[in-house]
Amino acid sequence: MSLTDDQVRNVARLARLGLDDARVAEHAGELSNIIDVFESLAQVDTDGVEPMAHPLDLTARLRPDEAVPVTTRDAFQAIAPAVADGVYLVPKVIE
Repeated sequence: MSLTDDQVRNVARLARLGLDDARVAEHAGELSNIIDVFESLAQVDTDGVEPMAHPLDLTARLRPDEAVPVTTRDAFQAIAPAVADGVYLVPKVIE
């Protein structure tokens, strides 16, 4: 597939990319090559291949989800710039 200069400029505009007019033809060739690779992948026979999220059949090692008491709050709040009644005070950002 061959992209035109106008198509390359449109893609650059949609992606909010600055594009040097002197290199539009070069980018058109590179993008066309990328599209050609994807078109060749579409021709691969994938019948009988199940979709997968990861190439390795692994299970995630997760720690047990247990509630633990917070024992470091006082230490953290001791060095905070502003604290009141156990919560951090921050500047107002919405008026």
